[in-house]
Amino acid sequence: MATTRTATTRWNGSLMEGSGQVTLDSSGLGTYDVTWASRAEDPNGRTSPEELIAAAHSSCFSMALSNGLAKDGTPPDSVETSADVTFQPGEGITGIHISVRATVPGITAEQFTAAAEGAKANCPVSKALAGTTITLDASLA
Repeated sequence: MATTRTATTRWNGSLMEGSGQVTLDSSGLGTYDVTWASRAEDPNGRTSPEELIAAAHSSCFSMALSNGLAKDGTPPDSVETSADVTFQPGEGITGIHISVRATVPGITAEQFTAAAEGAKANCPVSKALAGTTITLDASLA
């Protein structure tokens, strides 16, 4: 069964001087301020499209890795993933670096790395971002 999730942004003013708010409509979890400065400079308590992509990618990757490990008979005790999305004004998103550290009983470092590479290649967010260079650092806790 397909699902659709929705977020809405209301923007006022020009790119450089304006500001907006992004609302997570589907979950109702909140409304967050966004500005050009929070995207290209210091966040100062505001979010950016890149931070939202990082949140989506780190959570999707964690789910995909956990699922893959469980299917291989080695479910994880824990998985902690961070995603660093780099934005270069004038160029756009220039790369994403995923760092994952997990506790997985009964698995070798090589098996874990292979599972992490599989999650990187196959999680739906990675597939959606396929035009971007995605790198990975995977280690067992």
